[in-house]
Amino acid sequence: MKKIGFIDYYLDEWHANNYPNWIRECASGNGLEWDVAFAWAEKDKEDGLSSKAWCEAQNVQWLDSVEELVQQSDAIIVLSPDHPEHHERLAQEALRSGKPVYMDKTFSPDLAAGIRMFELAERHKTPLFSSSALRFATELAAFPNEQVNRESLEAVTTSGPGQFANYAVHQLEMIVTMMGVGAQQVKSLSSSQSRLLVIDYPEGKQASLSQTANAPFQIGLQLSSGEGMFFAQCSDIFPRLIEAILRFFETGEAPVPKEETLEIMALLEAGQQALTTRDTWIPVKK
Repeated sequence: MKKIGFIDYYLDEWHANNYPNWIRECASGNGLEWDVAFAWAEKDKEDGLSSKAWCEAQNVQWLDSVEELVQQSDAIIVLSPDHPEHHERLAQEALRSGKPVYMDKTFSPDLAAGIRMFELAERHKTPLFSSSALRFATELAAFPNEQVNRESLEAVTTSGPGQFANYAVHQLEMIVTMMGVGAQQVKSLSSSQSRLLVIDYPEGKQASLSQTANAPFQIGLQLSSGEGMFFAQCSDIFPRLIEAILRFFETGEAPVPKEETLEIMALLEAGQQALTTRDTWIPVKK
């Protein structure tokens, strides 16, 4: 049995609480020999389970250091999904290990940190990938195809819930999945309680991100031919993400290009700036 190690800021959080069972179910269902065996966290969650209590509840072995976890694991998942500002620090040993590393969303707090992490991984020949689960929605799995591809798309519209800091990544992941890299500038037309961003691409193409309370994740595709399609739900996102992670651990081949992950970080950075200056174009860093 190959062993996965979890590194987290604190372990009693939604992703860490669900990933072990999902990984075990996915591995069993696909004939893969993987299990979550080890965990280490920087701190205990306030008003939550201690790290050692979490390990006992999840049937995972607590290890006393990141170094020990990286040494004993065959692959590593760096969690801390709502605190990407800690990813670079928490991942240092893992990124030097040469072992496959999955970095939970959001990959980095800004583009510069994202570039540094990929550069560190590449120097040590460490396979690395990160993604929002929304990239793996069943509704997007059929694309690209002969009708719908990056050349034929004129616009992508997305909607979803949450706050920009930890939920915008989901819509941007869908946008970049469909549009690829090349965004030029971002503008905010937001209100006090909602976010609306417009993303400008070459050749008159564009995308939009709309965040409102309790909105479902949805995506619309507009083709330059005049045809289009709309998906009112984004389904099976976590089962398909978990399967992608395990296949990555098996092969060492990232299912998401580095360039697309860094584009998303650049869009998040530009979008955050755009939210402070309404109706003003903010360039997307390259």
